[in-house]
Amino acid sequence: QGRLDMAVLFEGRCYLFEFKVVDDKPEGNALKQLKEKRYFEKYQGKCEKIWLIGVEFSKRERNIVSFEVEEIS
Repeated sequence: QGRLDMAVLFEGRCYLFEFKVVDDKPEGNALKQLKEKRYFEKYQGKCEKIWLIGVEFSKRERNIVSFEVEEIS
């Protein structure tokens, strides 16, 4: 099943993070994994709003190359 990388619960809102290291260019796999593995289901009913946040880091540059956000209601 896997595990979520990080969850922040704050004032009725949930921010669910998945972090990935990529070679150079963004691949979109961080946000994709959050949705495919349905990590948000555990937080439905506990949070008024849920945000899925996928962050990808470049292995070479050691910096963020992609930051994607999607709201789940």
